[in-house]
Amino acid sequence: MMPKPSIFDREAMREAAERIERRRNRFRILVCLDGTDEAYDGLRFATDIGHGDDCDIILLYVRPIDQGLRSGGLQVRVARQNMLEWGLELPGIRYLKKGLDMLRAEGLLAELTESTAQHTDAFGDPLGDNKVVYRLASGKSIVLKLKTAPDPVSGILDQYELGPYNLIIIGNPSTWSGEMRAFWRAGNAQKVATLAPCSVLVTRPQRGEKGHLITVDGSPNSMVELRQAAVLAHHCGEPITILTVAPDRSRMEAARAAMSQASSMLRRLGLRKFRKVIRIGDPADQIVDEAQDYSLVVVSDSRQSHLRRLLFKNVAFEVMGRAETSVLNVR
Repeated sequence: MMPKPSIFDREAMREAAERIERRRNRFRILVCLDGTDEAYDGLRFATDIGHGDDCDIILLYVRPIDQGLRSGGLQVRVARQNMLEWGLELPGIRYLKKGLDMLRAEGLLAELTESTAQHTDAFGDPLGDNKVVYRLASGKSIVLKLKTAPDPVSGILDQYELGPYNLIIIGNPSTWSGEMRAFWRAGNAQKVATLAPCSVLVTRPQRGEKGHLITVDGSPNSMVELRQAAVLAHHCGEPITILTVAPDRSRMEAARAAMSQASSMLRRLGLRKFRKVIRIGDPADQIVDEAQDYSLVVVSDSRQSHLRRLLFKNVAFEVMGRAETSVLNVR
């Protein structure tokens, strides 16, 4: 028989449940930083998306367990105390500080009211997890999180569980494997895109001038996700293009029906100005080709299981791997 929770455990559980419920009423963006230019491109996307008062931005750096802290003789207590001043060159601190400076340059910290530092033990590591929370007068929060984990992917997914989050932004993948090879050799970005329960944005440096390209296929999932993507594009002030692809000429009627359905939905949302493009051919090939001139291409998740995403052809994941522009996989 499990022991009955103590009054302190019950209180902690109640507070955790209340905190998660409050977060569900906000749009929360998790930006994964690793020091690369592509990761900071992701932060720029976050500032475009998350400038509203109802959006919180969390910057995350995942460091390996016990990265030389014991052997190096670092005074961990001093390290934790100096997190707020960013006075120590701990692994990842300079990446988070650069991200903070970018947000400050965008004016997102102009109404700062308070900042607090928090520490949590993790994996028996001498430094553990540490974060600094900046709260603004508007209610907006900006969080810098230095997280300890066995590897970046497990750290990112564990952070999601502490969320929840509406969007994870991660930099351009160094590799993106095909269906079968991905089962053994998928890179960090591909693993996160496969396993994360929320929408994932993979950022690349190329920024076209035509705005957001939103793909639809007429399925109920793609129509729901079209609504989310259209609201996002409108919020960012980006022009919208709707793309549907007919695999061959015999399916043109279905493609036109999907386009008509998508157009009607946008009009119901009050959007009147948008372009419509219908192409014929392999869906992934056509989307990648059309996407070259856009700042962002939005693809709809197929709702396949994690295993099926790795083992079978998935248009959304193929576009994420092959496109030269940034790709948002909406869930």
